[in-house]
Amino acid sequence: MDKFIVSARKYRPQNFSTVVGQAHITTTLKNAIRNNQLAHAFLFCGPRGVGKTTCARILAKTINCENQTPDGEACNTCNSCVSFDAGTSMNIHELDAASNNSVDDIRSLVEQVRFAPQAGKYKVYIVDEVHMLSSSAFNAFLKTLEEPPPYAIFILATTEKHKILPTILSRCQIFDFKRITNNDTIEHLQEICDKEKIQAEKAALHVIAQKSEGCMRDALSILDKIVSFSNGELNYSNTLEHLNILDEDYYFKMLNYMQQQLLSEAMLLYDEINRKGFEGDTLLEGYSEFIRNLLVSKDAKAAVLLEVADDFKQKYLQAAQEIATGWLIAALNLLNEAEINYKQARNKRLHVELTIIKLCYLLQAVEMVNNEGIVSKKKIVETARPVAFKSIQPIRVKEIEPQVIADAVIKKTAEAKLIIEEPKAAEKIIRQTEQAVPAETKRPLGSLDAIRKKVSAQNKNGKEVKDLTEAELKICWEKFIEKLTAKKNHSAVTNFKDAVLKIIDNNSIEIITESNIQQKFIEQERAELVNDLQDFFCNRQLTYNVIIIEKEATGEMVEKPLSSREQYLKIIEEYPLVKELKDRLRLELDY
Repeated sequence: MDKFIVSARKYRPQNFSTVVGQAHITTTLKNAIRNNQLAHAFLFCGPRGVGKTTCARILAKTINCENQTPDGEACNTCNSCVSFDAGTSMNIHELDAASNNSVDDIRSLVEQVRFAPQAGKYKVYIVDEVHMLSSSAFNAFLKTLEEPPPYAIFILATTEKHKILPTILSRCQIFDFKRITNNDTIEHLQEICDKEKIQAEKAALHVIAQKSEGCMRDALSILDKIVSFSNGELNYSNTLEHLNILDEDYYFKMLNYMQQQLLSEAMLLYDEINRKGFEGDTLLEGYSEFIRNLLVSKDAKAAVLLEVADDFKQKYLQAAQEIATGWLIAALNLLNEAEINYKQARNKRLHVELTIIKLCYLLQAVEMVNNEGIVSKKKIVETARPVAFKSIQPIRVKEIEPQVIADAVIKKTAEAKLIIEEPKAAEKIIRQTEQAVPAETKRPLGSLDAIRKKVSAQNKNGKEVKDLTEAELKICWEKFIEKLTAKKNHSAVTNFKDAVLKIIDNNSIEIITESNIQQKFIEQERAELVNDLQDFFCNRQLTYNVIIIEKEATGEMVEKPLSSREQYLKIIEEYPLVKELKDRLRLELDY
């Protein structure tokens, strides 16, 4: 029984012409070989599984080939090519920088560069995952990379170009590999299936290409797994089952239920999907992609962006014409928010069901308005009903002609008469009542101010406000310090004792401190201190303000105690043998 070799190794390209999806790089390299314009250092960067290491090996084999073809390809028949394919060539050295990233590994590589090749023109050094090298290893590599011997060529490969030092980038010819398109992946998979005599459906290969996300190695690995799973028959259903992907028919059913606002049917369909083992995030992610494809299908120009199997394209185009663009945009927005918040949700199922409910009734919540060619969303709200006020009958006033008014205004001053009308009956009664009230009982409006002052001068218990004096303030202050002492807040007690009090008026006090720290300690107790001051003086308007006045530095010298280290330094200055004793006994000081 032959030993099984995975497709990624078995069908690895051996010539530039067999490399898939990187024509811009293979053409450049072939022209450089044919015109003898090879650089001494290359940097191949790009996503995983797109052919960086493969192109590096093909380049190493081609430049040492003894019988190159006119278009710059290796012959695969000479001794150099045969030894290279067998893995016995001495002209190629591969280093995995992920596991050999130290300075010593690079130094050993640099030492090998000094020896010329025994056969062939060039010695090629391929350093894979070069971004994993340490900064010191990069620096040890700089000089050799800048001025290598004429027979040495370095090919660096990486997936993270931004991690490489600029000094390395400036010494290399950089080639950016791109992701392999779905069409190129499908064609290559179809070729392998034909060689291996595997029956494969085009839709199944399209699903594999989508799942691989432009990585050929991943696509070949998925192909091997599904072929083993399905016993050599690759069809659409077993591919979906193996890759844990929902059939697109479920999405079309869900869309139909939502358009008809059949909530119960949509919930039952989600329950069926859930019982099949698909998690809620799988449904949200797949349905978001489905809505995106419908949105793309609305316009014939953008239909080229529709990355689905050919069997489903017509179905997408037909469904897209039946659904409003506004609904698709609003649904995509809802699904995006639900997908972001899925991880934070405790009840995952309820979270997905709430999203389905919103999508089912989305037509009732949002209306799309076309305003001069600009489509915008408008929320549909119930019409607001006005408050039923009692209708007031309007007063009819007899209209007077303007000419009559003008004639009445323009009169001779001699005809003007002063007419004093007698007060009406109601006014007479009021005036008589006012005259009946004695003058002593009448209180002017200003008496209310006196009442307010009297009320504000009393606290809620009805006590009179105490006068704010220095003696009373000192008693209150000492009581508050005793309260802080009982709480064992010694730092605050010290700062409160050092503070200086000053009375501004009967409702305000000024507390003078010496530093910002002292001010903060007093401000920390503001709520309790204000309450105690107001209770003591029975004055709810009493407040205080803390200010800082730093003392001027005096010229007096203050004696400061020496620390343990300072005492030790003073002792060894006077007695040097103490230091020698400490060093011999290997003693350590406890500073």
